[in-house]
Amino acid sequence: MGWQPELDELRERERFAAELGGADKVARQHAGNRLTVRERIDGLADPGSFHEIGAIAGRAQYDDEGRLVELMPSNCVMGRALIEGRPVVVVGDDFTVRGGSADATIREKPLMAEQMAHDLRLPIIRIIEGSGGGGSVKTIETTGRANLPGRVGSNLPYYFTTTNLGLVPVVALGLGSVAGLGAARVAASHYSVMTMETSALFVAGPPVVNALGRQQLDRFELGGWEIQTRCGAVDHAVDSEAEAFACTRRFLSYLPSSVYEVAPRAEPTDDPDRRDEFLFEAIPRDRRKVYKMRPIVEAVVDRGSFFEMGRMFGRGIITGFARLDGLPVAVMASDPFFYGGSWTADACDKIIRFVDLAETFHLPIVYLCDCPGFDIGLEAEKHATIRKGVRAMAAVNQSSVPWCTFLVRNVFGVAGAVNQPSGRFSIRYAWLSARWGSLPLEGGIEAAYRAEIDAAPDPAAKRAEIEERLGKLRSPFRTAETFWVEEIIDPRDTRKLAVEFSRLADKLREPGERRFCMRP
Repeated sequence: MGWQPELDELRERERFAAELGGADKVARQHAGNRLTVRERIDGLADPGSFHEIGAIAGRAQYDDEGRLVELMPSNCVMGRALIEGRPVVVVGDDFTVRGGSADATIREKPLMAEQMAHDLRLPIIRIIEGSGGGGSVKTIETTGRANLPGRVGSNLPYYFTTTNLGLVPVVALGLGSVAGLGAARVAASHYSVMTMETSALFVAGPPVVNALGRQQLDRFELGGWEIQTRCGAVDHAVDSEAEAFACTRRFLSYLPSSVYEVAPRAEPTDDPDRRDEFLFEAIPRDRRKVYKMRPIVEAVVDRGSFFEMGRMFGRGIITGFARLDGLPVAVMASDPFFYGGSWTADACDKIIRFVDLAETFHLPIVYLCDCPGFDIGLEAEKHATIRKGVRAMAAVNQSSVPWCTFLVRNVFGVAGAVNQPSGRFSIRYAWLSARWGSLPLEGGIEAAYRAEIDAAPDPAAKRAEIEERLGKLRSPFRTAETFWVEEIIDPRDTRKLAVEFSRLADKLREPGERRFCMRP
């Protein structure tokens, strides 16, 4: 007989756990075009690789003779899995059990997932749908007390939620309604994704907000994808959960499993000496005309390797991962279609977060710079652009990863000066189209030569004369004569030089914790 009765009971309990919140709740989940937590893990992880921990933890009911009648599983499913052969930790909310509320969870399960990722140095993927916090108002009645946020003696759930950002890659997938601590767990990540048609994220949901009487909003009006991606609370939005899983896999492919490693260099798939002819004319001679930066990025990095993050937020700056001759790198590039590429307050926040991410995981940075300075005007002042700009400057200057800059067009003012870290060596090249100064001539002439222009018989002609004179003096070749810029290059050589940088940077990547790591 052996231990067959005990094995049978184990399998029975596992069967109860596999039923989640029951057939009706699963059907409701599917009717809302949302997968169940177990279906999500199956779609994310390599087939058959998920090793669940605490599967039979939950609330059991017994008959008078002590036999198990029913087991309602905890609404947290967690364990280890493989993603493209790499061990990871996966922790997911089960919305079919009390809507993902903390009332139905067991605190130690999500805590153990975070601690396991921390101590085993494994990436963690949070699949979030629900609140996951201190419970609902009903908790007061069920427990006979009110919960003090942070409790007494141990605040570990909150500790690991942010501490892991400095140690292991953290991905958060918001795949339904996400509120409270659930929303915080999404924000406390290196990369977050939500689904356009089925997810919404907020500090407090519509019932709480609407009860205040100030607004009457549905969940999408309050926290839909357009709101959250444009304000920068969430990095990306996709059409389906399958796309969210694909984005997760691709994001992780550029990173090491923890800060104690460096990201593996992939086999090169592109000609390191490739020269794209269009780069020679990519920047219009008419400085008032804009151009598309993303094709330039694609021409410089390994073909098909650019993975953009945060596209809808801080749109004057483009950020993402790519590969150069197989080496994972972090790419920043100005986008002149938004504010002329100037640094807005949002762009500064985006730069801080991205540079800190690259610093945390030892990714060399390539910056394609076209920065006319900080955004100016009343709204810029209201948003404390200069303070956020100085914070961005500090993030760049505090970074220690190898850095390579290509000055593509404009480099003006304080923001323009932050085109490379100060106080250490970095590689920099200027395109033939590059132009720079303390101020663009267009505004600077009016400020510096106002009296001379006003006194002239023909102010417009005088202004044009001054602009022509100064235009000759601001030639980048005159700057190069005095070695205020290192090299001026043919734009078609950019990829070859970027690849050389990647080979130099490869041997400089050092694993370990950084003094300055990413904060949400």
